[in-house]
Amino acid sequence: MTASELVAVAAIKEGKYALAFPEFGAERRGAPVRAYTRITAETTLIPRTPVLEPDIVVVLDSGLLGLPDVLQGIKKGGLLLVNTKAKPSELRARLGCSSDIRVATVDATGIALETIRAPIVNTAILGALVRASNVVSLENIIEAVKERFPGRVGEVNVEAVKKAYEKVEVG
Repeated sequence: MTASELVAVAAIKEGKYALAFPEFGAERRGAPVRAYTRITAETTLIPRTPVLEPDIVVVLDSGLLGLPDVLQGIKKGGLLLVNTKAKPSELRARLGCSSDIRVATVDATGIALETIRAPIVNTAILGALVRASNVVSLENIIEAVKERFPGRVGEVNVEAVKKAYEKVEVG
């Protein structure tokens, strides 16, 4: 949810309209959660409904890739970004992704452990997202992270963003 909110904040900084919201089921604390971010430059009327045909799917835990609906509805030309040590070609083969979906991978967990000293991957994945999609600028993601996490916490999270930006692989 935090990553989704930070992307929305960065989009708003760019003069776009954005809305971030979660989808919770009956899950327990720590269970997988879907979070949606809708961004538009055209209207302030943004629906607060699940995104059924996403342009981008970001998976923070590669263990979720076994669930049948993770890639459901992803658009042709869309982007799948996954926190994994695997190369994009390996992941594409494993998932059977069609060639009309771009696949990007980054070891966000490794980067988070190195920079934040905890396996909290939400900010690291943002650097990879920016590089792989250009959905918002790196500068605005960094500014959003600094606003959300002031001081030393913000500094190490910005370091995670920058490292993931440099290390993401797109295939």
